[in-house]
Formats: sequence, C-alpha cells, structure tokens
Amino acid sequence: MKLVTFTQNGSAPKPGLVRDGKIVDLSPFAKDMVELIENFDRIKSKIESALATIPESSVTLLSPIPRPVSMRDGYAFRQHVESARKGRGLPMIPEFDLFPVFYFTNALAVVGPGNLPVQKQALQDLDFELEVAIVIGKKGKNIPASKADQHIFGYMVMNDWSARALQREEMKLNLGPAKGKDFATGLGPYLVTRDELSKYVVPSPHGDRLNLRMRAWLNDQQVSDGNVQTMNWTFGQIIERASYGVTLLPGEVIGSGTVGTGCFMELNATKTTNNLWIKPGDTFVCEIEALGRLENKIVEAPETYED
Repeated sequence: MKLVTFTQNGSAPKPGLVRDGKIVDLSPFAKDMVELIENFDRIKSKIESALATIPESSVTLLSPIPRPVSMRDGYAFRQHVESARKGRGLPMIPEFDLFPVFYFTNALAVVGPGNLPVQKQALQDLDFELEVAIVIGKKGKNIPASKADQHIFGYMVMNDWSARALQREEMKLNLGPAKGKDFATGLGPYLVTRDELSKYVVPSPHGDRLNLRMRAWLNDQQVSDGNVQTMNWTFGQIIERASYGVTLLPGEVIGSGTVGTGCFMELNATKTTNNLWIKPGDTFVCEIEALGRLENKIVEAPETYED
C-alpha cells in the first residue's frame, strides 16, 4: 500500500491510501497515521475494500506521518562518512565498523512536500541529506537483526535538512547535532508498506537490503545518485542496536543516514561541487525508486515571536 496524510479544502489532516491516482479517505478507520499503524492488522481488510473517491490532484499532501512517536537517524553509508571526513583531512573513523550509531532528532519539526520556511541563521550553508527512512509497525524490545524486518511497517523518502554553519559551531562542543538539525526533517510524500517492495529485496544475513536507486536535484540539476542497498549497516542491525534494552513502538521513525553523494557537505569536500549550498527560491527534490519524490521550495521565514 501507498499511504499518505492529506488535507482537502482546508480540512484537518487525514490518513489516506493512494490507489490508481485517487485517494481513499481512511479517517473513518483511524484519526491519524500512528493510530492506523497501531491497528493496521485489524483494519487492513476494511482498508483494502474501501473505495478510492478523491482525485490525488485535488488534495495537499503532508508528511505521511506528521507527528512520529520518535525520530532516530542513523549513519549507515560508509561512502558518505569516509568521503566527508577525507575532504576535511580526517582519516576514516574505525568505530564506524563496530556498531550502527544513531542520534535522536526533532519529531515535532517534520515537514512534507511544498514550501519550506527557513529562518536566517539556518539558511547559512543550508544543506540536504538524501536518506531512506523506516517506520516501526510492531512493538519490540531486544530485537535481533534476523527478526527486525518483521517490525518494519514501511519505507519513506527522507531529507534530513541541515544548517551546516550552525552545526559546525555546535559540534565543536562535542554535543549534538542540535540547532543545525532541529528546524526541519522532510518525509514523504508516501509511506510505502514493506510488502509492496518485495521485488526489490536483496537478502542478507543481517536483514533485508533494498535495491532502490536514490537521486536528488537542485533546480533540475541532478546532484546525487546512490542506492539503498549500499547501506553498510542494514536496518535490521540498526533496529537491533536501537532496541537493546529499549522498547520500540509503532509510529517510531528511523532514518538510514546520508547515502554516498547525498549532501553538499560531502560533495563540496570532495570537490564534486564548489561551495554549493541551497538558497531561498531554490527547489530541491529527493527521489527514491518506488517510494516517490519529495519536493520542497525554500522560502526565508520571518523571525517573529509566536505564542
């Protein structure tokens, strides 16, 4: 299934199912995507038999899961880590091969497609990070990598927006990322259930890999090209690490980390691009085969007090 969260004519956000260019309104079955995931096995047959009545072109798509239960982001692609460090004159960090590391990011600052307002300080060296994300669908604790795929509900395109100037200053204090990351994380526009991707699966001893091409464009210029299956740590291994001594719940989101060539920090460091960053007025697209295209236009946001 290809699931979305949408609004129509100013309505409150609703969960939906995309089918043949139309949308099934799933709000009679669940108030939001987290509730739908929690109750999916019970309501799946009703969803499958429901009629698609709303043209997709008539709605506004949001992030499929606007308010995740939590958000972790991994560091799974060696090419990205090694290239970015080499460009800064640093050797590859040996701890990368010991365990799959992750950090928590702001689950309250999730965005979908469309205009992305960004304030002045975050616009200094604004960067994209092309990633794939999973959503947990089944509760579990101390989950072995061999069983972890059973806990994945589905997959999404993820753009881990990064304010590099802020990030560089903060990381000198060996804490973070913080303000350099917490203003926006893009997800969507679709949440594709795991069963829909079976033909792309590449089995491994540590859980499934997916042979899905990943690309990105800045104002129609392609700047990134990679593949999900080049993850050096599988999602199975990341889930095993994340669930050690901790219960994972339906609706939690975990990102892969940046694919090789998947951000300007890496591309600039390796001289593939020349000090290229994203500016107000730019349109940026992240695309993953079978998962869709996440498109955002950057606009400068006013720094006004809100309550």
